[in-house]
Amino acid sequence: MSWRENFDAELRRAESARRDGNEGMCRVCARRAAGIAAREYFFRRGVPVGGLNALNALRMVTNDLESSSEARRLAGHFTLQITADHTLPEEIDLLEEARQLTRALLGEYG
Repeated sequence: MSWRENFDAELRRAESARRDGNEGMCRVCARRAAGIAAREYFFRRGVPVGGLNALNALRMVTNDLESSSEARRLAGHFTLQITADHTLPEEIDLLEEARQLTRALLGEYG
């Protein structure tokens, strides 16, 4: 499958998890989708990412000075620790931010 098919599949899983009331799984799937986009971004730039997992790919974006400040900010949200009550700050919606990050990195989504 292409990066885009894998990305879209993870977003569908995230949306399904949210509909089922499983916000934790929604975050996991959104993070995986964002990681797929991050790996594609580095692949297009010729940066070897091999078997890099989603979290480490997103950390690479946060530290990549060639990425836009918006991309670095969004990628940072995916690396935040959840609170003791298993939530993120209210203004952070990783499902929507996976789409925004893909636009910021690859200039496309939708």
